[in-house]
Amino acid sequence: MPRYNIKLKEKIMKQMLPPHNISVRELSEQHKIAEATLYRWKKIAQTDGSVIQNHPNKKEKYSNEVKLNIIIETAHLNQHELSEYCRKKGLYIDEIKSWKAMFITGKTDSETEYKEKFKTIDAELKSVNKELQRKEKALAEAAALLILRKKVQAIWNSDEED
Repeated sequence: MPRYNIKLKEKIMKQMLPPHNISVRELSEQHKIAEATLYRWKKIAQTDGSVIQNHPNKKEKYSNEVKLNIIIETAHLNQHELSEYCRKKGLYIDEIKSWKAMFITGKTDSETEYKEKFKTIDAELKSVNKELQRKEKALAEAAALLILRKKVQAIWNSDEED
């Protein structure tokens, strides 16, 4: 099992971090290191508290656990240190402030996202129910017309026989 230079490992880990967010597959191809090794490094870095995105292309960049970790890390920093921290991690100060407010109020992004999805699904359900009621009325009307037609034919046929 090959041992890798610490500087190379640090360089690769920095490329996994924001603002680069290079995928494990790309780094594996670039540096000719097995993906499993890179995933292990990534996992170790995450357990050590590094801010590494699991899915950088997702709308939700960071999990709530990582956001909370960032808030805790930056709680004691002054404005200058916070700016420097944000530059290193590829974050914005406003993002951290909004996350902090989100945790204080107890509302997470996923909750608001679910509420929006619920509203759209609820509106869609109401429109489908309206359409179903309209079609049921039309079907009942068509059935009534068929019954009346049969009754009329029965009456006309019985008159002709007499």
